[in-house]
Amino acid sequence: MAGYELASKKVQLQETDDPIEYYFKQGWTDGLPVVPPTAEKIGAFLDAAGRSPSEILGTEPVRGRVVTVEKVAINAVMAGCRPEYFPVVLATMEAMLEPEHNLHAVTVSTMGAAPLLVINGPVVNEIGLNSGVSVFGPGHRANATIGRAIRLTIMNVTGAVPGDLDQSSLGHAGKYTWCIAEDEETSPWQALHVDRGYASSQSTVTVFPGLSPIQVTNSGGGSPEAALKGVADGMIVAGPGNAEIVVVLTPETIGHIKAGGWSKQQVAEHLWEQSRRTAGEWDEHGYPTGKPDDELVGVTTTWEGITVIVAGGKAGSFSAVIPLWGGGSNSRAVSKVIRS
Repeated sequence: MAGYELASKKVQLQETDDPIEYYFKQGWTDGLPVVPPTAEKIGAFLDAAGRSPSEILGTEPVRGRVVTVEKVAINAVMAGCRPEYFPVVLATMEAMLEPEHNLHAVTVSTMGAAPLLVINGPVVNEIGLNSGVSVFGPGHRANATIGRAIRLTIMNVTGAVPGDLDQSSLGHAGKYTWCIAEDEETSPWQALHVDRGYASSQSTVTVFPGLSPIQVTNSGGGSPEAALKGVADGMIVAGPGNAEIVVVLTPETIGHIKAGGWSKQQVAEHLWEQSRRTAGEWDEHGYPTGKPDDELVGVTTTWEGITVIVAGGKAGSFSAVIPLWGGGSNSRAVSKVIRS
């Protein structure tokens, strides 16, 4: 391990002190125990990424908090990451700090969004990311700790602590950790990162400002149309005129779609058509559109605003609809290459 000059304040505890309890008292946790970040552990993370601790990734625009590689490494250690996960964590923070993602607004809003990380490429198998059973749930260290590292960095470095800068009315479980991999092997289509202009051989992270996922049942089966009916109905919750919405289709649903020979574009076009309602119907449910009552208005402005991802367990006719903060227009999804 290389020797690093670390700029962060060092804390020396007595042998009788409990470091985990100390971190709780300082308000440096997400409510769960953390791993004490020693200089040796931080150095191992810096080695794994090949990055300088003083490198600036960006700045939180309102409070002016500077986000450095060192600060992110500290929080990645605390989250329980392994060193080989650290390049993913860094790429995620770089994506979130891009102006179009609008980090400040997303992390402080009463709407309660959380960063949804979708990982693609060779890194998925290299570090053991889960794209299958309980993809939004517990049980996989890489998924759990990478997402948690982002949350701890948001809280400890940018200052978005609940009740202070973070004013979420409800929040949701994804605000602890929300990191998934796309199931590229099951998907009959090109992967998300290829859709976004990257090579299939590249490893990437795409960050969405996700609201709470809505699980839907695809009970129709048989044809693509029947399999997608529940998804189209579930999209209605997001309201009209969104710039983007995320749909996660599980393998059982994909099986029906694949049997029908549908492309990803056909899926998105169908969902867009089937989720349209008249302006009058939207108005009745508290979503005024300002359009004539008989005009059809979509959940998204175009079919291209429906991002389709394949993930989840192979058994079960369920999928998920994930609305985005600000309708996906005030905060844009951002992708970054994961530098090995």
